[in-house]
Amino acid sequence: MSRPRRHKLWFDNPDNPSMTALYLERYLNYGLTLEELRSDRPIIGIAQTGSDLSPCNRVHLRLAERVREGIRAAGGIAFEFPVHPIQETGRRPTAALDRNLAYLGLVEILHGYPLDGVVLTTGCDKTTPALIMAAATVDLPAIVLSGGPMLDGWYQGRLAGSGTIIWEKRLQLATGEIDYEEFIEAAAASAPSDGYCNTMGTASTMNCLAEALGMSLTGNAAIPAPYRERGQMAYRTGERIVAMVEEDLRPSEILTRQAIENAIVVNSAIGGSTNAQPHIVAIARHAGVPIEPMDWQTVGYDVPLMVNMQPAGSYLSEGFHRAGGLPVVMKALLDHGRLNGEALTVTGRTMAENLAPFPAPDGEVIKPYEAPIKDKAGFIVLKGNLFDAAIMKTSVISEEFRARYLSRPGAENVFEGPVVVFDGSEDYHHRIEDPALGITPETILVIRYAGPVGWPGSAEVVNMQPPAALIERGVSALPCMGDGRQSGTSGSPSILNASPEAAVGGGLGLLKTGDRIRVDLNAGTADALVDAEEWERRRAAFQPVYPASQTPWQELYRATVGQLADGAVMEMAVKYQKVADSPPRDSH
Repeated sequence: MSRPRRHKLWFDNPDNPSMTALYLERYLNYGLTLEELRSDRPIIGIAQTGSDLSPCNRVHLRLAERVREGIRAAGGIAFEFPVHPIQETGRRPTAALDRNLAYLGLVEILHGYPLDGVVLTTGCDKTTPALIMAAATVDLPAIVLSGGPMLDGWYQGRLAGSGTIIWEKRLQLATGEIDYEEFIEAAAASAPSDGYCNTMGTASTMNCLAEALGMSLTGNAAIPAPYRERGQMAYRTGERIVAMVEEDLRPSEILTRQAIENAIVVNSAIGGSTNAQPHIVAIARHAGVPIEPMDWQTVGYDVPLMVNMQPAGSYLSEGFHRAGGLPVVMKALLDHGRLNGEALTVTGRTMAENLAPFPAPDGEVIKPYEAPIKDKAGFIVLKGNLFDAAIMKTSVISEEFRARYLSRPGAENVFEGPVVVFDGSEDYHHRIEDPALGITPETILVIRYAGPVGWPGSAEVVNMQPPAALIERGVSALPCMGDGRQSGTSGSPSILNASPEAAVGGGLGLLKTGDRIRVDLNAGTADALVDAEEWERRRAAFQPVYPASQTPWQELYRATVGQLADGAVMEMAVKYQKVADSPPRDSH
């Protein structure tokens, strides 16, 4: 049952005629009528993330017109407004800084303005969690509309996936097999249209997980941006948010523990990004849902990899959509008891009801549950004297990597080696080709001061490339470890998102080049093999060294952010929940 219209506190409050007049008059100046604003017709916000600064989301500038038409057809009134831009491939020092800033701004808009519900326009990596986090905090009726992935890229007769072709071609650039212009040409070929990454990078992952959470209409995630179905989805999303206001269906009813578990399971099945970990944890915490680092392994590790999509597979976004997209994957998971089918969704129906009409997997792009690409494809959670929690994405462990590092007879899934330590990516790029480092195929590369405080924001730098001399010998990947993140388009099975990070006293800060590390995936441990007394001497003498803040927001971000294992949220913000239930004071 719907509540009294929230917007009437601004536009039709006879108990405070002076303020009502003040609020009303300026919203009339571009053609809205008193009858509209004072009516019971829901006022629906369109949280616009598209702009020239955000090319992955720019399609929403066009899609917003279809959303408006859907809202109007269903009896609502649309108010479109800008969200702080987030563009993963454009923002320096990292777009991770902008997730919490966009969250903060959207919370203030949704709480402080006359809105009854909101359409969340998502796309590039961090727009999706930022907007859902804000919706969870405020708890107005909210629905996600994804912008959709790009069309498939092609280069020299083969599929060219976002990010994945860059990681592939940079190996050839390092050895001189291709030159700079050929490298740029290959990268450009992967971006043929509107939309976000056409691989299962973080953008496609998070939009899939928005659907898995129940926050978007069924089938929303995988439709490519240029397809006509994307505009049709925008229209239906506009229609549906009006009905959600009438039903008073809010994020707090959808973002439950059941929904969070569904997202973890789906992330494994689609070969999703390691960046899903901090983003889903952040959404859970802002929604007041308990979650622990180990949940990623206990809930998601033994889920099979079903989606044959780069970087863990072969295909790209158009193939995934044509094979049925996420609902086909989720229906198979549901049929095998891996999903919470009773979880409520924005449709007003349960997840099981939404998925009932969908067919079995095609067998090529989406593999059957019983015959997957890999039987166990989730994250392994590690801990030890280096950190309390870090993750490793098992779906991208290649046969080469497994044979070299994880197949020692009697010690399968265990590797050990000397480390070379880099203090940030500048240090890595400056020194990686230095022969004096003595990097061999047994070396473990470690990067630190790349986390939320140290960078600041946490950077996608852990998937470090071996020196050219090793690449020429056929060693295309070394074990990597760090307190930062890596692109979801990367196929590197790095150990990353290490928490606590070096900048706040984590064990990676105590490592020295030449120390040995032992990683045991069976036991879930990662330890520096350093004498305990020596380790404590280092800890007592430790002083973190990382760059100074360059802007006011960087300083504020560092002062409020938590660790990646805890979602890298503004820690002081998680206590604010359902703030729409407490209307703001009048402004005059």
